[in-house]
Amino acid sequence: MVKESPTQTKYVFVTGGVASSLGKGIISASLAKLLQARGYRVTIQKLDPYLNVDPGTLNPYEHGECYVTEDGAETDLDLGHYERFLNSPTSQGNNVTTGRIYQNVINKERRGEFLGKTVQVIPHITDEIKRCIKLLGTKKQFDVVITEIGGTVGDIESLPYIEAVRQLRNDLGPQNSIVVHLTLIPYMSASGELKTKPTQHSVKALLENGVQPDILVLRTEKPLNEDIRRKVALFCNVNADAVIESIDVPTIYEVPLRMLKQNLDLVAIRKLGLEVRDIDISKWEEFVEKVKHPKEEIEIALVGKYTELPDAYKSIVESFVHAGAANHVKVKLIYVNSEKITDEKAAEALLGDMCGILVAPGFGHRGMEGKINAVRYAREHNVPFFGICLGMQCAVIEYARNILKMEGAGSTEAGTTPYPVIDLMEEQKGVTEKGGTMRLGAYPCHLKKGSKSYDAYRSENISERHRHRYEFNNKYLDDFLTHGMEPVGINPDTNLVEIVEIPEHRWFVGVQYHPEYKSTVVNPHPLFVAFVKAAIDYKHDQK
Repeated sequence: MVKESPTQTKYVFVTGGVASSLGKGIISASLAKLLQARGYRVTIQKLDPYLNVDPGTLNPYEHGECYVTEDGAETDLDLGHYERFLNSPTSQGNNVTTGRIYQNVINKERRGEFLGKTVQVIPHITDEIKRCIKLLGTKKQFDVVITEIGGTVGDIESLPYIEAVRQLRNDLGPQNSIVVHLTLIPYMSASGELKTKPTQHSVKALLENGVQPDILVLRTEKPLNEDIRRKVALFCNVNADAVIESIDVPTIYEVPLRMLKQNLDLVAIRKLGLEVRDIDISKWEEFVEKVKHPKEEIEIALVGKYTELPDAYKSIVESFVHAGAANHVKVKLIYVNSEKITDEKAAEALLGDMCGILVAPGFGHRGMEGKINAVRYAREHNVPFFGICLGMQCAVIEYARNILKMEGAGSTEAGTTPYPVIDLMEEQKGVTEKGGTMRLGAYPCHLKKGSKSYDAYRSENISERHRHRYEFNNKYLDDFLTHGMEPVGINPDTNLVEIVEIPEHRWFVGVQYHPEYKSTVVNPHPLFVAFVKAAIDYKHDQK
């Protein structure tokens, strides 16, 4: 029986105060998951207050991973959380930046759409923000749209967004929107007290901008007692049952279960005037149990050049959580800076105890030689190997140099080379602008039967997301085939080599695309699952 949808799309705005990085994305995704488990159609969008048009040109050290959607949008890493929790794809409309807002308004002004009026933050910028928020809800595809507003209340750059929320709540009318405010309750170790004053000031800043929060989620290191909850409710003008504790947990996937115990979804449903439906969260609970109680632990090296900031590889990290649970193990990732793998001796010291080696994506020549050394170690020592994007390209370069004896083989991304086994894509030649110009989004791939990739996917035809400018140079394809590296995944439209394997190796797979973008709790990515299984087998064989 199809459940009847609400007559109007409901909106939930998630704001943050006191400090950044409190976990608005996880709270947004958790609430969305609970509403979805009650049969509601939910999506989440992120509004980022920075002036970049998108995070595609940002250094990973600045903003962590750049997440790519099916339709080729370069977006904030929080969209990865949304997809992993909801198991449904996001799109260009799910991530909006101040840069895009201003770009849209200025383009309209240049076209004369404002009929000679003075263009101002209010109403023109706020109207554009409201248009972007409502865009996801106007097509009636979703019952609830959750909008996470980046930054913290009180920031100058966040003011237009808070004002847009104030206006939109008036436009939508009662019971059609709520505000969830995430804030910090710090623990003062000197006095042994939890302090509510930062939260009170955060809510005060929100009220000064005309927005009253409906639900408070309090981020804390220590459990909150009833006195603190009542105090916060009294001073911040919210119901006592709308004060929710968000305490540190072993895994982010436990957060929805913690929110469920405190009735976050029921409070939101009541305030939005929605029907209370039965909930089925059993599969999620099973997954969390597997994550928290693995049968064994394996160590896998993640070789990259941004290893000081694990958020640069957020989707890869979470893909290993999903694949680990599928295999009933905990994957302990050992981050290895590729610049430190200077030779065979360094490779042995850094990688010798690993059950598997993943060479991560990246851009530019820095750290590339270390990645190539890591590939060689994995190949020569028969250690399970997984190369993603640049990692696959490094595998091709290493094979060309050491098996095909093409001295100096390399990628034109790193400069001139006598054997450009990796070269700039034809469609990228002549492109000068950096933003949004790579090969982005989902493309098809045909797999060779009998390959390890085919065995993992159990399908001849797949679709995966891309983010790159360089490709395998088909000029050298026959040379690689002759010497034992096979292209087992080919784009049927362009003949682009998508996957390479070494059949004689225990498990050696390099992919041009980014499989980590499609791994979710419900559907762990088959290549990650197969790679982890190969790493487990390798560990057992070493005993």
